[in-house]
Amino acid sequence: MAQAIPDVSEDMKTVRQKTRPDKQGTSHVQQVSRGKRDDNIIYIGKKPTMSYVLAVMTQMQNNVTEIHVKARGRSISRAVDVVEVVRNRFLQDIKRDITIGTETINSKDRGSLNVSTIDIRMMR
Repeated sequence: MAQAIPDVSEDMKTVRQKTRPDKQGTSHVQQVSRGKRDDNIIYIGKKPTMSYVLAVMTQMQNNVTEIHVKARGRSISRAVDVVEVVRNRFLQDIKRDITIGTETINSKDRGSLNVSTIDIRMMR
């Protein structure tokens, strides 16, 4: 059985799987196309704040001009903390635009629930 060795292209939209030759000596190349990746969106969850700060800084080092920090519910305060840490400690000249909203989630037990959302767009 041949083992796949992934080869990721620069634009991260196409991943080629190179396989080692099998017993007959033939090797196969399979191309897998991915949809557009949203590398500039960081979803905030339950990890520590500095984990998300590192993710933002990594994206900024890759010359991304715009990053979206998104959160829902109880994670909203952590999203605000992430943006403020980045803005105060690392990138003082960054601009931001804040969009807030509400999503309705349908639950089997409780019916429909309203959940607050935030999208903080950070631009150079």
